[in-house]
Amino acid sequence: MGFDEEWGQLRAAATARVNSGAPAEPVARVPEPEPAPVDAAAAREAVLERLADFRSRVVLVPLDERGGLWTAELGGLDWICAFSGLETLARFADARGEAEREWPYRRIVGERLLDEVIPALDFPCGVALDAAGPDGIVFPPVRGLVPDGAALDGDGPEEKA
Repeated sequence: MGFDEEWGQLRAAATARVNSGAPAEPVARVPEPEPAPVDAAAAREAVLERLADFRSRVVLVPLDERGGLWTAELGGLDWICAFSGLETLARFADARGEAEREWPYRRIVGERLLDEVIPALDFPCGVALDAAGPDGIVFPPVRGLVPDGAALDGDGPEEKA
């Protein structure tokens, strides 16, 4: 029996039930699986390890048409896009449909991005590492990641009297 025939039989049976006033057959519901418990301490430790790795790593930051560090806006915040290597930068370019164009970049230590570059900007900005990859991570401009004066939850320029 093909799909059309089976579908026709099911529709006919449903129509007959409705016309006869018979109650609909209950649908068995499969219970949703319980989410796995999250080990908050382990998750925090993993993020701190990624942060320490980023701070000590030389990353590639594409340059915009004016020669400045290339940023992207997401969620109302600007992000400096940084890449752990040429492969991840190429994956990003491909995901944007711009793999054929030249992507000039600058090498910079992650610590310098967080501690010097972001505080020097006149707008809030975070860092997105390996944005188009499965291991991407973002470092938002918050205390503990950037100096308090550049942190959105710190004593930023807009909060100083």
